[in-house]
Amino acid sequence: MERHVLESLLSGDDDASVIALATLRNGATYWVADQARPAGQHAGVFKHRLRRMRMRGLEPLGLERAVQLVREHGRPVRTGLIDATDRTWTTLLFLSEDGSTLVACAGWPLPPAARNPPL
Repeated sequence: MERHVLESLLSGDDDASVIALATLRNGATYWVADQARPAGQHAGVFKHRLRRMRMRGLEPLGLERAVQLVREHGRPVRTGLIDATDRTWTTLLFLSEDGSTLVACAGWPLPPAARNPPL
């Protein structure tokens, strides 16, 4: 997916989308899956990850809402990631099966160990 296409999908006014768009425009790296997976599969996985993050004292921005929106979407979704150039923030995207619509968006800060991965 081309950067300008992804930018156009991040037109929402929720905090996670606003941060994702600013991060992307600031040169962030990104990746979007080529294939979609069942919505229920993603909702279950990320509901579990949300619980684990909260147990560690991290409250991801918009992840609870994203899980709900993906579950309500009910159709297969493609995932994507946007990583800030300084590796302080990551954004998780859920796109419609054809990649034409943003279903949900969530983000969270990366822990210091992930910011400077070993070579």
